[in-house]
Amino acid sequence: MLHSELHRKFLFLAVAGMTFTTVLAAQSAPNTIHAPAIDVATIKPHEGMLTVTGMINRPDGIRASADTLAEMMTYAYGLRTEGQVSGGPEWVRSDRYDIEAKMSAEDAAEFQKLNSDAMKERRREMLRSLLEDRFHLQTHVITKAVATYELVVTKGGPKMKDAATDTSAQLRKDKDGKPIAGVMWFLGDHMLAQGYAMGPLVSMLSQPSSGLGRPVIDKTGLTGSYNFTLDWAPGFKAGPGGLAVAAAPSDDAPSIFTALQELGLKLQPATGTEQIVVIDHVERPTAN
Repeated sequence: MLHSELHRKFLFLAVAGMTFTTVLAAQSAPNTIHAPAIDVATIKPHEGMLTVTGMINRPDGIRASADTLAEMMTYAYGLRTEGQVSGGPEWVRSDRYDIEAKMSAEDAAEFQKLNSDAMKERRREMLRSLLEDRFHLQTHVITKAVATYELVVTKGGPKMKDAATDTSAQLRKDKDGKPIAGVMWFLGDHMLAQGYAMGPLVSMLSQPSSGLGRPVIDKTGLTGSYNFTLDWAPGFKAGPGGLAVAAAPSDDAPSIFTALQELGLKLQPATGTEQIVVIDHVERPTAN
């Protein structure tokens, strides 16, 4: 099971449990929260086979495994997909790096006092600072109109169990005996969500693996967390190095539209905006 502090791109087939970070922050300008100073940082070209790639949030900083610069920028700027990174040489999307950045013990102690959202913003700012320093990255942001979907509640109302009052014996529990919250397990042909809010759900639906091809905006008005089974699963195929990458679902696969209807939810077409981060200047990273 992956907790919300993990940002993974290609783990859908490698593990049974997963959660999705909120990645629609690109609907607003990149944050300006002051990042903790980087005490120690290393950037190395990735060597060996690709088995797992992604950004790991650590108590005292960040670590990336086999990430391209475009992938790191997707995380750093809170983008929905790599397609929102524009420009730059080809190596930005092909060369892979292992990175680690740590803050000082003093900053780490203060960092642990923040809530999860503030931590996420500080880490993103920290990563942007690292990319600007070591890759000499310079960017600007443009906004374009795009087709979107709005997630709304159907006339019959939501058909999900309120996690705050659900006492089902089937709930998975943590070591302290309390139900695990904020997780979604990938179980072959369906997804089992526990203590799941609408924000992470629309983030998951906004990813290329959903097959929707559009950002999804939460218009449900639901502010709680819910337990539910989504009778749908994204399609995947083997990619470079054996990584699992998104693919079109099979013809007989359940429709995401139908699956959401069973939860009392509906996707309706809309229009909105999406931000594009344009690379003005970039260089291969300086030596450690």
